[in-house]
Amino acid sequence: MDKDLMATLAPITPKRPLLPELSPSATLALLCHALFHEGYNDHIAGHITWRQDDGTLLANPWELAWDELAGDDILTLSPEGQVTAGGWNITPAINLHTEIYSRRPDVNVIIHNHSRYGTLWANAGRVPPVYDQTSAQVDGALPLLDEYNTPVSDKGEGARCAELLGKHKWALLANHGVLVVGGSIEQAYLRAATLEWRCRVAYEVELLGGGKPLADDVAAAVGAMIDGNGFPFYWEASARRVIRRHPELFGQSQP
Repeated sequence: MDKDLMATLAPITPKRPLLPELSPSATLALLCHALFHEGYNDHIAGHITWRQDDGTLLANPWELAWDELAGDDILTLSPEGQVTAGGWNITPAINLHTEIYSRRPDVNVIIHNHSRYGTLWANAGRVPPVYDQTSAQVDGALPLLDEYNTPVSDKGEGARCAELLGKHKWALLANHGVLVVGGSIEQAYLRAATLEWRCRVAYEVELLGGGKPLADDVAAAVGAMIDGNGFPFYWEASARRVIRRHPELFGQSQP
């Protein structure tokens, strides 16, 4: 995909809505489902928050797996991470989110989970190479953060992880999992899906005996183009796939 193609695709007005009208809560539940199918599926582990314009946070509840959520399961939190609406509990690790938001005005979505292949590389203490264009959809360094030193509910640990993340878009958490941030649902999904794809492909290439990664400048150029401009229709295609599987969870017939 080159710049001319991106410029050609971006202005196109689809013939019908790419997604049905959904509430913010339903959209966040949809993101949880979409990422579950990407490999973010460690039982009930993991948490996503989405900062709203008024500073409140939407979050998935602690008790439910990502592939069973409906829109009315999503919690509303104060900016400090306290539940203000919803019938479930929030993760004890919510301090990680509030600490990142306090440092990153550019971030509105935070994703943490123990994704299947991302966690393999995190446990090995290694950063996966970029072997193909899809793995290169997001530019910038992928840091390996050795942050897992105290229980996740420890406020100081959330602050330390937020400090280590700095201005990065994502990170591997050593012996733990992955962390992805973004400015929007669309951007966060692209980054999270790209990270897991990159980790899986690199693992499979190593099983074959290794390969030649993309040159750093080529990978960076692809990532700057795609993540910088947004991949048209990428999130919507994955979201529609979820709705076709579970229309009853979102009050929708198939789009």
